[in-house]
Amino acid sequence: MSHQSDLIGTDIHAYLAQHEQKELLRLLTCGSVDDGKSTLIGRLLHDSQMIYEDQLSAVRRDSLKSGTTGGELDLALLVDGLQAEREQGITIDVAYRYFSTAQRKFIIADTPGHEQYTRNMATGASTCDLAIILIDARHGVQVQTRRHSYIVSLLGIKHVLVAINKMDLVDHSEAVFDRIRADYLAFADKLELHDVRFIPISALNGDNVVHKSAAMPWYGGPSLIELLNTLEIAQDRNFDDPRFPVQYVNRPHLDFRGYSGTVAAGVFKTGDPVLVLPAKTTSRIQSIVTYDGELEAAFPPQAVTLTLEDEIDVSRGDLLVHQDRLPHLDSRFEAHLVWMTEAPLMPGKQYLLKHATRTLTGSVAAIRHRIDVNTLERHPAGQLHLNEIGLCELALSAPLAFDAYARCKGTGAFIVIDRLTNVTVGAGMILGPVQGETGFRKVTAEERAARFGQKAVTVWLTGPQRQDVAYRLERALFERGYVCAVIEADRLCAQAALVAENIVQAGIVCLCTSETAPEADERNRVITEGFFDLEELLALLSPAPTTPDFVI
Repeated sequence: MSHQSDLIGTDIHAYLAQHEQKELLRLLTCGSVDDGKSTLIGRLLHDSQMIYEDQLSAVRRDSLKSGTTGGELDLALLVDGLQAEREQGITIDVAYRYFSTAQRKFIIADTPGHEQYTRNMATGASTCDLAIILIDARHGVQVQTRRHSYIVSLLGIKHVLVAINKMDLVDHSEAVFDRIRADYLAFADKLELHDVRFIPISALNGDNVVHKSAAMPWYGGPSLIELLNTLEIAQDRNFDDPRFPVQYVNRPHLDFRGYSGTVAAGVFKTGDPVLVLPAKTTSRIQSIVTYDGELEAAFPPQAVTLTLEDEIDVSRGDLLVHQDRLPHLDSRFEAHLVWMTEAPLMPGKQYLLKHATRTLTGSVAAIRHRIDVNTLERHPAGQLHLNEIGLCELALSAPLAFDAYARCKGTGAFIVIDRLTNVTVGAGMILGPVQGETGFRKVTAEERAARFGQKAVTVWLTGPQRQDVAYRLERALFERGYVCAVIEADRLCAQAALVAENIVQAGIVCLCTSETAPEADERNRVITEGFFDLEELLALLSPAPTTPDFVI
């Protein structure tokens, strides 16, 4: 089953050309903890003769030290290479492995099963054509099985292969296989999974992985590798909506200007009219240039350079499309967002959004609901925490050309980046423009609090040293990143309270000096007079709801 052929010994160039032209299938293994994901990949590599002798010898030595098979060859160690993974016998980070057969090339992503590493699983699944979801035959469908199935559905993976593993531990029972199959289908009916197939296997022993198993004569379907070799994926890509995100302006000399990038969807041909977004300028394709020469047409996922007939302004981040197959062009859209960091998502906070080759500043205007991936129920939420998924409305600083993720992954996906740390904190799949709104919406107090990172309050300061205290307090708050202003109420007389109220409505902390404090009521709470406790004040300025006004 390996990729070797007679050409490798007679004509290496012909062999390499043959290998290069093979179709590439990207897949991932996912499921609950200890379902055998790493062992399955190791078995695929071993039985398809894709392991070098020195690698196999090293795995044999490591099996005695770190293996979980009682001293026998532990094929999971081929992909679980981190020390922490071997110590705990689990997968933590995504591991990529490559192998090929006579029919195809494969890139496999081995993703972790623990809930705390859900973000790693989503990252590994984002580029895959097929998902292998493993289920331990002893335990059946688990919470993580449902969680990963939902993420697979959300990411638009069209083909799902449910491998019911460890059949040797349930006496290769057909009844167990049928029961688990029925349980999974009952849950999968709620998801958008279009092609679901089932296969009973034993990754440890190799049953139905590369070779058919004599221990399960009741299973008449193909082995796992036969399914991987024959699965039809050519029609999964979008060839109807031409999309070309410009990655680089190629200007090697004065006589050539081209626009380089990877075709995200559709087909571009020489002579085709194109529209450049967001500028909406038009031209025609003059040539399609590659390292090996010019092409008449380009399609996904080819990386090419396009030249245009007209001298128009095209830059990195622009999108070339056909006029009769336009994407949406808007500064607001709705998307499913997977949050991938410990610091929670704060609606109103400014982030960087990277969409294809364009990066914009934006924020989450609202969280419509949070999705419980175990039950698929929707819950109201003010924040999203690590590994949570929610439906959000996003607002950008400029119009963006985008598609629904289900229509085109390349122009329907984005990542969210923290502006200060440059860490990727979220990944999103666009549903479409915001429905039922004109685009105008008043700025709320909650949005201002999220933008400034503070609760706007009025601080009344009395006593003979009130002005000195106010400006010292202003400096202390300013140096800690708070937005504040001092108002000398003695000069404003009766209008002081009205001015302070307007300042607070703008989301700013108002420090108000007055000879006499306002009467204490539900909006004014006297803490002390003549001095202040800075730490107590900082606690009151947190974005959580607090008493609007208080007196010092």
